[in-house]
Amino acid sequence: MPVRMYDVSPRVFCAMQNLDITLLASYPEAEIRPVLPSLVRMSLLSPLDNTESSMESRKEILAVLIGIEVVNSIVSYLQVNYHELENELKKELQARQKSAFFEGQQHEYGLQSGIALGFERADVARKVRVVLSEIFNLQQQVSEQKPAAHSEMLDDGIYLEEVVDILCIALAELPSLLNILELTDALVHVPNGHRIICALVANFPDCYRDVVSHVIANCDEDGSDGKHRLMLLMGLSEMNPSQALANRSMCVDMLKVPSFMLKLTLKHPEDLIAFLTGLLLGNDQNLRSWFAAYIRSSQKRKGDALNLVRVELLQKVIQTTTNAAELRDFNLQGAVLLRLYCALRGIGGLKFNDDEINALSQLVTSCPQATPSGVRFVTLALCMLIACPSLVSTIPLENKAVEWLQWLIREDAFFCKRPGTSTSLGEMLLLLAIHFHSNQISAISEMVCSTLAMKIPIRPNSTNRIKQLFTQDLFTEQVVALHAVRVPVTPNLNGTILCYLPVHCIQQLLKSRTFLKHKVPIKSWIFKQICSSVRPVHPVMPALVEVFVNTLIIPNPTGKVNIDHMHRPFTEAEILHVFRTSKLTFFAEELPPMAESQELNQIEVTCPLTAQLLMIYYLMLYEDTRLMNLSALGGRKQKEYSNNFLGGLPLKYLLQKAHHYHNDYLSLFHPLLRLIISNYPHLSMVDDWLEEHNLAQGNSTVVVSKHELKPETLDRALAAIQTKPHLAIRVFKQLLQMPPETQAQYGQQLVKHLPMVFAKSVPRYVKDLYNDIWLRLNAVLPTTLWIMSLRAITNGSDTMDRRTFANESLLEPMEVLSCPRFVFCSPYLLMILLRILKGSLAASKTYLNVHMQMQQKQVLDKNGMMQTDAIWEDLRTTLIASQESAAVHILLEVLDYIASKATDRVSHLELREIQGIIGTYVHQAFISEPSLAKLVHFQTYPKSVIPMMVASVPSMHICIDFVHEFLNVTEMEKQIFTIDLTSHLVLNYSIPKSLGVSKFCLNVIQTTLSMLTASTKCRFLRNVMPAMVRFVETFPILADDCVNILMTTGRILHSQSSLGMTTMEMPLTDSDKLCTYRDAQLHIIMIEDAFKALVTAVMKKSDLY
Repeated sequence: MPVRMYDVSPRVFCAMQNLDITLLASYPEAEIRPVLPSLVRMSLLSPLDNTESSMESRKEILAVLIGIEVVNSIVSYLQVNYHELENELKKELQARQKSAFFEGQQHEYGLQSGIALGFERADVARKVRVVLSEIFNLQQQVSEQKPAAHSEMLDDGIYLEEVVDILCIALAELPSLLNILELTDALVHVPNGHRIICALVANFPDCYRDVVSHVIANCDEDGSDGKHRLMLLMGLSEMNPSQALANRSMCVDMLKVPSFMLKLTLKHPEDLIAFLTGLLLGNDQNLRSWFAAYIRSSQKRKGDALNLVRVELLQKVIQTTTNAAELRDFNLQGAVLLRLYCALRGIGGLKFNDDEINALSQLVTSCPQATPSGVRFVTLALCMLIACPSLVSTIPLENKAVEWLQWLIREDAFFCKRPGTSTSLGEMLLLLAIHFHSNQISAISEMVCSTLAMKIPIRPNSTNRIKQLFTQDLFTEQVVALHAVRVPVTPNLNGTILCYLPVHCIQQLLKSRTFLKHKVPIKSWIFKQICSSVRPVHPVMPALVEVFVNTLIIPNPTGKVNIDHMHRPFTEAEILHVFRTSKLTFFAEELPPMAESQELNQIEVTCPLTAQLLMIYYLMLYEDTRLMNLSALGGRKQKEYSNNFLGGLPLKYLLQKAHHYHNDYLSLFHPLLRLIISNYPHLSMVDDWLEEHNLAQGNSTVVVSKHELKPETLDRALAAIQTKPHLAIRVFKQLLQMPPETQAQYGQQLVKHLPMVFAKSVPRYVKDLYNDIWLRLNAVLPTTLWIMSLRAITNGSDTMDRRTFANESLLEPMEVLSCPRFVFCSPYLLMILLRILKGSLAASKTYLNVHMQMQQKQVLDKNGMMQTDAIWEDLRTTLIASQESAAVHILLEVLDYIASKATDRVSHLELREIQGIIGTYVHQAFISEPSLAKLVHFQTYPKSVIPMMVASVPSMHICIDFVHEFLNVTEMEKQIFTIDLTSHLVLNYSIPKSLGVSKFCLNVIQTTLSMLTASTKCRFLRNVMPAMVRFVETFPILADDCVNILMTTGRILHSQSSLGMTTMEMPLTDSDKLCTYRDAQLHIIMIEDAFKALVTAVMKKSDLY
C-alpha cells in the first residue's frame, strides 16, 4: 500500500513556531508526522541549556515520540557519519563541475537492483547518499536551465516521507552543502516539490519569511515554473495563515506575483475594496502602473485570480444596492465602490461584462438622501456616467440614466446649494452642459478627473451618447444661460475652494458668447462676485474678468452676434463703490456727481483688497484691449475712462500689496504687472522700485502713534517752517512713523507748501525729512502727487489757469519743464521735477506708440501701401527722440546758467549737487537709449557744460565711438564742439581707442587750417588750442604733431602778413601795412603761448621721463 504524505496543518506549524509540545502531543500521529525529524533531533542531541525547564521540555518531546514506530528510522538517519559523507559529497560535486558528461553511477548510485528497489534494500548511509545525489543532480539541471528529468525518488509519493526526513536532518548536519533557499529553487521544478518544501519549512519555522520572500522575488507568473511557484506560495500561505497579509505586503513591495496577492486578499474579503483602492489610487505611480498592466494582461489570458476578484466585487455591489435602505453608510460604501470601478475601468482598462454593467447601473442611479455624503455619492455617480460610457450603451440603460438625471434636476435639495456648502450639484450639471455645448471634452475630462481624484482617459467619441443627453434632453443652451445668471454668487470665493462653482459656469458661458446670443445681461452678477471674492484669489477670477472684457470689446469671431446691444462695462459709480473704503483714492479734478442706486448700496465688499485688485485688473485689461482693437471697432463708440479717473485710483499701491501677498494673488499679480508695465510704464520705473524696496525695509520700524496728527497742527508747522523749523521736524517725524494709507490723508496739505519747504532759509534736515515723506507718497499715489506738486510749483509765479496743463502734463513732457527758474536752482525741487519728468516721458512714449499704431492701422485699411509701416515707425521714433533730446538740452542749459551764476562757495556747492542730479538723469537716459547720446551731441550744447558732463555722466565714454562722424560736418562750430568734446573725453578715458581718435582730430585740425583765410584760421586755432593742449597732456606722443601744426600755421601767417591779408591782396598804403604787421605779431604771440602750454603739459608728465 502506498504511504500518503500528510500536508502540514496550520495548527502544527503554529505549535512548531512556538515550540508548544503540549499542543503537539494532543494532535494525531499522522498530523505531526511531517515535523517528526526536528522533534527527534531535538530530543537526541545534547542541549546547550541544562536548566530544569529545558530538561522538562525534552521529557515532553520524548513523551510525544514514544510509541511512534517511524521515529526509529529517523533516529537511524541521525547515526550516519555525516563528516565522512560530507567529504564524499564534496568529491562528487567537484567531479560534476569538471565534466559536463558526469555519469559516475549517477543513475545507480551503487545500487544493483535499480534506484527504487535498491533504495528500499539499502542501508541508512546509502539512502542518505542517494537522496542527496538526486538533489544535486536536480540542482545541476536547474542551473543549466534544462528540463528536470523524471526522478523515482522525488516524483513518487511513496518515498516522500523518507526524503523529507533525510533532507531535514541533512539541512541541519550539512550546512555547508545544503541551503534551504537553494533547495527551494531546485525542488519547485518537481511535481511534489511544493509539499516537500512546506514540510522542510515546517521543520525549520524560522526560515518561513526568508523562503516566502525568496520565492516571491524569483517568481514569474508567465514563466515555465510560474505555476509551481504559485502552488508553493499558496501551500506556504495555507500552512501559516497568520502571515497572509505580511506575504501580500511583500508582493506589493516587490511588485511581484499579483495573482497570489489577490488570492491572499480574497481570504480577507472585508479588506478587498480598501486594498484595491489603495493599489489603483495610491501615491505610488510604479505600483499603480504595475497592477494596471496585470489587469490588462490577465483579461487576455482569463486569469482565475482576477475573475475571482470580479465575482467578489460584483457580489458586494449587488449586496450594497439591494440593502440600500437598511445600510446606514450606504452613501459611503457606494461612493467607494464607484471610485474603485472607475479606477478599474480608467486606470486598469477593465472591460465590464453584462452583469457588472447592470449592477453598476443600478448602483449609479440610486436615489440617496440629500445629505452631504449623498451629494458626494451623486456627484461621483454623475462622473462615472461620463467616465464609463458602457453604462449608457443600451436604450434601457440610457432611459434609466435620463430618469435619474431628471430626478436630480427636480430635487432642489440636490440641485440647489445647501446652507454651509460652497457648491451644489446643479452648478456642476450646468458646467458639464456648458462644456458639452461648446464641445470642450478636454475640460470635461479635467473636471471628471478632478472630482474622482484620479487621472483617467476620456475619449471624445465615447462621450457622444452622454453629450446628446445633456445638450438635447436636459440642458438646452438657452436654459443654461437663463439658469446660470440666477445662480447666487459664491460668498467668500477664494482659491482654497477646489470644487466646481457658479463662476466656472459663467466663465464658460461668456467664453462661448451664450449670454450674448440669448440676450442675458451678466454684468451685475460678475460685479457681485468680484465684491464677494477674498484672498487667496480664486484662479478662475482673472480668467472671468478677461473673458468679460473680450465680450465687451472684441467682436464675435463668428460674426453672427452684434455686441452693441448687450453687455455694458462697469460704470465709474460701480468702480468707486469698490474703492469707497480706500483712503488712497484722490482725484486731481473733481469728478461729476454720481448717484449710487439702492441695489448698489446693498452690495457689500467682503475683502476690499481683493475686490480692488480685480477691479484694477479689469480697468487695465479694458484699456489695453480697447486700444489694441480700435480698428476692429469699426467706428462704434466704446466707453473710455478718463485719465483723471484712472490717475486717482491707487494703482501702484495695490500693485505693491499684490506683490506683498504674492502667494495669495499669484494668478493675478503677474498679468496685472504686465499690463501696468506695457500701458502705464510711469508707474513701474526702476527708481520707484528701488525706493519702494528701501521703504519696505524701513517699514519694519514703523509704529502707530498714540496721538493723531491734526490738520491744524500740520498747517501751523508748515506755515512757520522758516522761523520755527523744530515744529516741522516733530510733525515730519510723526508722519514718517505712519503707514502710507495714513500719510496720504495729509498729501494735499503737504504738497501745497512744497515751494515754501524748499526755500533756501529752511534747514537741510527739514528738507530731507520732507523729501522722504514725498517719496513715500510717490510710492502709493504717483500720478495724483505729480499733478499736485506741479500745481504747487507753478502757482506762485504764473497766473494762467493750470487745469489743462495739469491734465496733460503726463502726455507733454516739455510742459513739465516749463517751471520757474528757482525750481532748477533748488536740488530737492529739481529731483522731484526730474522724477515727474521721467514718468511723463515714459507715459508719452507709450501714448505715441499706441497712437501711431492706431494711425498706421487706419492708413493700411484705407490704401494698403506697404511703405506706411516704415513711414509711421520713423515718425514715431523721431517724435520720441525729439522729446527726450529736448529734455536733456533744457537741463544742460540750466546747468550752464547755474554755473555762470556761481560766484561764492555756497553757490559752487549747490552747483556741484545740481550737476550730480542732472548728470545722473542724463546718464540713465543715455544707458536706456544709447542713440540719444549721439543725437544730443550732434545737436551740440554750450561748451562750458562739456567738462561737467564728462565728469558727472559715467556713460559719456560711448561718445568715443561716434565723435569721428561729427568731424565730417562742414560747419566750423560743430567741428570745434566735437574737438573740444573729444579732448575732454580722452583726458578722462585714456584708452588705446582714444589715441586713434585724438590723432584723427589733429589731422582734421591741420587740414582745416590749411583751407581757411588768415582771420578765420586764427579764430579756429584760438578755439581748438585748449583741446590740443589736453590731447598732448593725455598722450605726450602727440606733442610732435601739435608742434608741427603750430609751426606750419605760424609760417603761413608770417608769410601772409608780409604780403597782406591774403596772397591776392597787396597792401597799398602804409596804414594797411601797419595793421597787417600788428595782426601778424598778435597771431605769432598766440602761437608762442600755445607752444608754452604744450611744453608745460608735457613736462607735467614727469613719470614719463
